Amino acid sequence: MDARTGTSVGAPRHPALNRKAVGAVVLGNALEFYDFTVYAFFAKAIGEAFFPANDPTHSLLASLALFGIGYVMRPIGGALIGAFADRAGRKPAMLITIALMAVGMLMLAVCPSYATIGGWAQVIVIAGRLVQGLALGGEVGPSTAYLLEAAPPERRGFVTSWQIASQGCAALFAGLVATTLALTVGDRAMAEWGWRLMFALGLCVVPVGLVIRSHLPETAGAAEDPHAAASTLAVVRRLLREHGRLLGLTFLVISASTVSNAVGTNMPVYAGATLGLSETASTAVPIALGLASVVFPLLGGWLADRVGRRPVMIWPRALILVLAVPAFAWVLHAPSAASVYAVTFLLSALSSINAAAVIVGIPEALPRAVRSAGLSIVYAVAVSVFGGSTNYLVNWLIAATGDRLAPAYYLAAFSLVGTVAALLLPETRGRDLDADTEA
Repeated sequence: MDARTGTSVGAPRHPALNRKAVGAVVLGNALEFYDFTVYAFFAKAIGEAFFPANDPTHSLLASLALFGIGYVMRPIGGALIGAFADRAGRKPAMLITIALMAVGMLMLAVCPSYATIGGWAQVIVIAGRLVQGLALGGEVGPSTAYLLEAAPPERRGFVTSWQIASQGCAALFAGLVATTLALTVGDRAMAEWGWRLMFALGLCVVPVGLVIRSHLPETAGAAEDPHAAASTLAVVRRLLREHGRLLGLTFLVISASTVSNAVGTNMPVYAGATLGLSETASTAVPIALGLASVVFPLLGGWLADRVGRRPVMIWPRALILVLAVPAFAWVLHAPSAASVYAVTFLLSALSSINAAAVIVGIPEALPRAVRSAGLSIVYAVAVSVFGGSTNYLVNWLIAATGDRLAPAYYLAAFSLVGTVAALLLPETRGRDLDADTEA
């Protein structure tokens, strides 16, 4: 019996996870997707504020490039903060990431425009995106590992799927608030200052997250795991030496999921710039994205607890492979708000089911001593390479080739790669999380 915890030595430890605690853990991921969504469908306005140009297309592409800059720091954040969480514990790492996230969002929300302070505006927003990228790179590993380790074994999939569902909640909230604001103040006001208010609203929940996270029980670190490494470098070395194949397959699976998310959040730009829909109709697209991303991750987590992780990784991704091109072709044939919402909802629903299995299956396959760093690093690298570039690339491809099906081809190609990689991953349902070897 462990006098400190009141449990038998070697027995699984499951800290009580009430709704408030789960909410605090997933808040960082929710803020990430809120920021991601707001930036994506206000990319044009942000470009005009900080990167004015005679050609609106050049201004938009510059804004999307700024969006991608934040991803440069994610692998560094994943390695440093993810490994820190494996050494010192999940809780201190989660407190660091949410504080840094707030700093990055604040810099973007309050930075004066290029017309006011010139090039210094670009310096400030770039610095803000780099700080935020560092935080977001280190967020997903510690928070996901915490949910996994604190959940009852038979409900790991469902509890951990809230990490993905929180993204849908954030996207839905962003879409509803943006649409309400647009209808209230008009398109011009949204372009001038409404997008700043959207970022400021996201900052309001940070103090609550900091307070609740600071009172969470710990699930890992040197005090909990005798195999915890003594340094960040030791964690990373062990991870690469013992789990290289798993990390490679995980990179491909998460890359496919990242491209799906990016294509979905790019739909407002696609609806406006490519299909010619109104600003108000385009701004409402994230509502469809959010609705699908709230319910279907929980369905995916529930299914993963019952039929296993691998089937739920494989079949939804395979369906996206089959449906991507026909779905976009239908939107081009019948461009309307309804068709865009329907396609966005369908592809997001399938991707959300898939992502729920991915977010639980990958960390389950890793030992506790490298679990946070493993997920943080591979997630950060995949999102850095494809999350920051997909929006830019699909819009560039449309402009360069004139083929408005470019996003569908891009999505289908990555879905093929993700399906094959998922077929090669191990099944981890029921695995002992205290085992010191890869699944």
